[in-house]
Amino acid sequence: MTNKPNLLFVFADQLRASSLPVYGENQIETPNINRLAQEGVMFTNSISTCPVCTPYRAMLLTGRHPQTTGHVINFMRTRHDEISIGDAFSYAGYRTAWVGKWHLHTGSFPQIGGPDYVPEGRDRLGFQHWRGYNFHVDYFNGSVNLDDWRYEKWQGYETNALNRYAMEFMDNVGDEPFCLFVSPHQPHSTPYEYAPQKYYDRLPKRLTLPANVAESQLEKSLQTYRDYLAMTLAIDDMVGELMNYLDRAGLAANTLLIFTSDHGTQMGAHGWHPFQKKVPYEDSLLVPMIVRWPGIFDGGRSCDVLTAPVDIFPSLCSLCDVPIPRTVEGYDLSAAWRGEENAFEQDAVLTMNFTAAYDYLVNGEEWRGVRSKDYSYAQWLNGQIELFDLGSDPLQMNNLAGKPESVDLQEAMERKLDELMDKCNDNLIPCTDYSDWFDNQRRVVRNVYGPLRNPEEQPDWSLLS
Repeated sequence: MTNKPNLLFVFADQLRASSLPVYGENQIETPNINRLAQEGVMFTNSISTCPVCTPYRAMLLTGRHPQTTGHVINFMRTRHDEISIGDAFSYAGYRTAWVGKWHLHTGSFPQIGGPDYVPEGRDRLGFQHWRGYNFHVDYFNGSVNLDDWRYEKWQGYETNALNRYAMEFMDNVGDEPFCLFVSPHQPHSTPYEYAPQKYYDRLPKRLTLPANVAESQLEKSLQTYRDYLAMTLAIDDMVGELMNYLDRAGLAANTLLIFTSDHGTQMGAHGWHPFQKKVPYEDSLLVPMIVRWPGIFDGGRSCDVLTAPVDIFPSLCSLCDVPIPRTVEGYDLSAAWRGEENAFEQDAVLTMNFTAAYDYLVNGEEWRGVRSKDYSYAQWLNGQIELFDLGSDPLQMNNLAGKPESVDLQEAMERKLDELMDKCNDNLIPCTDYSDWFDNQRRVVRNVYGPLRNPEEQPDWSLLS
């Protein structure tokens, strides 16, 4: 036996913080996520610094910014020499597993709904047990890739199926500590059926949306929000089933359980399409994060430590006594997460978007920003500037940029933005300027520091510790 904690990371897709009751939504009930928050620590400043699927997932799994990984759009093939959290935990003696959506490969792209696949080997970044898929939105009777080249169709709804795969892995892992990521696609959009009817039956007949939703988007957003909340209830049941499993298996006391999401969605706020993300507003940037580990993270505490995706990898390593690879660019925030006095915190994080399209290099909507605990600031390539006081204006309806009373604040945020971009060797440039970062197989061959070696070479394993 080992004293190392297990790690169970439950990773929803496109779930914004504000749509959960523990973060303010009062139109649904999520008893399981509420229970998790009561038994653990709820983070109030977990920021999706690049609110798009692939860029976020690359940051989470490598601890490196998009400027370094090259993941500025979706459906990119991750370089084989990237060292991931799967590698780090495997090297430290953990059994590692990925269940659910991956989105760090091309899969069947550009054919959506085609024979989705993530090949064995380095394309899976060190995760040993695999019940994953790159990208599809077949929530009923979808499929996963197996450990080898085969695939398997699941029965029923995705959240139930992924839980079965996760529990099967935990049943058979033995005495080794495990690092298990479970990544449902909900509550992401789909052209197919969203959720079982039982979840719609739990919704109120009439829904409301915040005051920042534009009139032009209101009707469409109200219709969409019903699907979104139905999927959110499915996620809540999923979390509850996993928590109950840990209790039954006697694993809860020694399992670091994390629940979070890769980004939010606008749902009509500020005039954007309901399922739009990648814009510098809290609807897209602020994601839920709840952490439970009895004796370490418990008691219903909240934590306002600014946490970016790149910080999660090193912080988890520190908590689990796993060496932090020297490739990681994020900060180890574990002491601040635990609430230790005088622990290191960052005063702001860099936020960003690179393109007007999700999957292609299309100019437009490029911006960089700064998110502190109190303010949100963004500079768009087209010259637009936005500055919001999140305390007095949480819906971001009063832009302070250019107002005489905000001159000093705006200048301070501009200086902080320059500082954070300099750390990443970053520039705010048109999206098409990244066209030489990828080859014709959508493999990353260049980043902000210049050309890179063959994208299919092995990592420098000496950097693991």
